[in-house]
Formats: sequence, C-alpha cells, structure tokens
Amino acid sequence: MKPGNWLESVNCAIEGILWAVKSQPHLRWHFLGSICVLLVALFFRVSVLELILLVFAIILVLFAEIINTAVEVVVDMISPDYHPLAKRAKDVAAGSVLIASIGAAVMGYLALSQYLLPPLSKGLNLLRHPPGEVSVIAVLAVTILVVLLKARFAGGTPLHGGMPSGHAAVAFSIATSIAVTDVSLVIVVMALLLATMVSHSRLLMKIHSLREVLVGAAIGVAITLLIHLIL
Repeated sequence: MKPGNWLESVNCAIEGILWAVKSQPHLRWHFLGSICVLLVALFFRVSVLELILLVFAIILVLFAEIINTAVEVVVDMISPDYHPLAKRAKDVAAGSVLIASIGAAVMGYLALSQYLLPPLSKGLNLLRHPPGEVSVIAVLAVTILVVLLKARFAGGTPLHGGMPSGHAAVAFSIATSIAVTDVSLVIVVMALLLATMVSHSRLLMKIHSLREVLVGAAIGVAITLLIHLIL
C-alpha cells in the first residue's frame, strides 16, 4: 500500500532498514564498524576532508549492502527455485558490495593511516575534542544502537513503540552531555527534567511500556558517559 504522507514514507523507509539489519548479519557488522570508525576518527581529530571521506565510504558500503538485500528479495520473489540468471543477479549485486567495501577500505586507509601508523605514544598526545562534537557523536551512537536493538527485538515500528524507547534514549543522551559539561546546576536539572518529561510522554501516549522507557533512558546515559570518558 502506498504511503499516505511523507511521515509514513519515512516510517516505511526506516522499517526497510530495520528489516535489512535484522535479516542481514553483514549489515549489522557494517553498522557496528561504522560506529567504531567514527569514534576513531573523532579520537584522532581528523581533518574535515578526511571525515567527509570516511562518511562517504560508510554511506557507500551501507547503500550497496541495502541495495544488495533488496535485489536478493526481489529475485527470491520472482524466482523461488534455482535459476542460473537468478544466481547471476545475486552474484552481481554481491559484487557491488565487494567493490564498495574495497573502496571504503582504501579510503579509510588514506584517511586514517597517518594517525594509526605512528607510535601509540604520539597518538595519546592528540588534543581531545570539544564537548559539542563529543555530544553529537554520542547522540549518533545512541541512535544507531537503538536502531539495532529495535531490529533485534522487532517490536512496534521505527517511529512508534518497540524496545527500547528511542525518544528516551536520545533525550537522556542530550541531558547527560549537558550534565557532564561545565554548566550551572540549574541548567543540568532543567535538562534532566525535560528528558524525564519526554520519556513520560511516551508512557502517557501508551506508545512504550515503562520497561522500554527505562531501558532507553539507561542506554542514553550509559553510552553517552562512555563516549565522554573515551573522548
């Protein structure tokens, strides 16, 4: 059925991504690898151009893997029995993922080799990132983890319900980032209060259970604290 509005279209797109993540182990590894690459890039304070190169490489691989999954689904639907042409189509689609992965590996090496190859002692002397940058990567990491968990538990829809609560996770991630920065106690209390209100609204609207909200909040706090400690 065709989506009725843009929000439904976005929801369908996210559902497709979640299904692909749930059904394709390689895609899950790609997502986890993407988080690791971004954390390494932030730790070594790569240049803007190098970061663009890494992000492009990540998008390229994820895009190729998702297209490959879509091709496999369509081929299986059209030709449930073995057919040489069906195999050929799947092989070609898989080849696109291989090419994208090789290209991403080359781009990753070009962007990170100058940071990873020198002695570890030099790497430890690199400057840390400003709190704002760390907060952004923390929210991104929390969001990706929530997507993976929603795919794993397969409850609700990407934007409505399911384990864990994405709204609670992101809200408490932002509140935690504010709490660990050098701000007044009043601002910290307000941030935590707003995060609590966002989480409570999910309960009032009966979109999430108390357990889903608490798990989401815990993920937001734990992952954000971990990233701030690392970076």
